[in-house]
Amino acid sequence: MAGGGRGSGRPAKKKSPTKGTGGNVRRGLEGRGATPPAHMRHWHKDKMRAQRIEREERTGGSSSPRPAARPKRGDDAPEYIGGRNPVLEALRAAVPASVLYVAQRIDNDDRVKESLRIAADRGIAMLEVTRDKLDRLTEGGIHQGVALQIPPYEYAHPDDLVGIAQDAGEAPLIVALDGVTDPRNLGAIARSATAFGAHGLVVPSRRSAGVTGGAWKTSAGTLATMTVARAANLTATLREYREAGLFVIGLDGEGTVELAEANLLDGPLVIVVGSEGKGLSRLVRESCDLVVRIPMHAAAESLNAGVAAGIALYETARHRRR
Repeated sequence: MAGGGRGSGRPAKKKSPTKGTGGNVRRGLEGRGATPPAHMRHWHKDKMRAQRIEREERTGGSSSPRPAARPKRGDDAPEYIGGRNPVLEALRAAVPASVLYVAQRIDNDDRVKESLRIAADRGIAMLEVTRDKLDRLTEGGIHQGVALQIPPYEYAHPDDLVGIAQDAGEAPLIVALDGVTDPRNLGAIARSATAFGAHGLVVPSRRSAGVTGGAWKTSAGTLATMTVARAANLTATLREYREAGLFVIGLDGEGTVELAEANLLDGPLVIVVGSEGKGLSRLVRESCDLVVRIPMHAAAESLNAGVAAGIALYETARHRRR
């Protein structure tokens, strides 16, 4: 059936002439003309930016709705300790607390039972809440179904720490923190300060860790007995301590004297601990009577602030026992 139309037995029809393109192909080959200026191209980034700015001005500075930012925690806002061991340790240490939150349908182990008993004995309010509520209170931290609300910490004045030592009939031993921003380091230093007989801590009011839930948790309750003072200007506070007869020793890896060889450890003393990364700031370093270092192997470039403070406080206590 060669040449036939699909086996119909009839000869195939001849194709009729098709309509022309009307010159479309010819005009398409002529090009699109000159490229329009940038401000006339809707896809141009400058125009898009200008439209975005104009849109933000109309909508009050926001081009699209966004979730509200979490408000910054104020100094007068309560703090929260999460976790069964930290909560129990805080309650045992008589940390001031206002509310004990317990998750619904919690598995009551011995720690939870003792926490509930201590809270009931101390008259602390107890609330049963959802785990989502606990997540929000602890800001996503590990709470294990329990959280303890503590009121804002009441900081002392730096002069009060000298008074505490005088009342005890002892040479003042004060730890000052310069640029330590991790609350866990503050808690660890408070724990060491309590163990080795310090009379208080001094923290700057800006760019420094404060007594937060994280600090309470790491301190294992020792912040309940360790006084923390807040200084508006740490350099000025150190100068006032020196004028009052206290020696100021700074801990820094570039110190010229080893800690054990310092001859000021048995007198009225302020130990300044710098941040792990930057160490002591220039002004604070210049305010020190002596800058000492802790000898260690070269493989370890630096020590955690909490560890360095613990070593310095131990060495100071050893000198004072002689």
